[in-house]
Amino acid sequence: MPTPAATSSICRATPLVRIDLIKGRDDAQVRAVADAVHTAVVDVLGIPPRDRFQIVTEHEAGRVVALDAGLGFDRGDGVVMIQIFTQAGRPTEVKQKLYAAIAASLATVGVAGEDVFIGYVENTAADWSFGFGRAQYVEGDLGIPGAAA
Repeated sequence: MPTPAATSSICRATPLVRIDLIKGRDDAQVRAVADAVHTAVVDVLGIPPRDRFQIVTEHEAGRVVALDAGLGFDRGDGVVMIQIFTQAGRPTEVKQKLYAAIAASLATVGVAGEDVFIGYVENTAADWSFGFGRAQYVEGDLGIPGAAA
């Protein structure tokens, strides 16, 4: 169930999610990772399930480097690096809940908590084009999430 903070007028923008993996998973496992991330995004941010924009890229071993950031744990070959690009406006508490939900969802498909790395990047309505080289939010074709009606 979406949280009140996520579904308020603050921001309901659909994110673009990049998922980077080390090669070695089969197609079903890759899809399970993508589905797990999307489930968490839908549940926490309150976006419609069909608002799904993901890019999944697999890399050769050694092409993804994710060392200890001083937190005292090591990552394995199952590392999943996630970048979430979305419009600014969600409070820190919602972001924290999203991180926890992604980790929990990925755990159900066999990804260890220490192998989940998330970067959250915010931008504005002017930073999006959904096709035809046009800025649909700016041009009024799409309502700006969180804007007063």
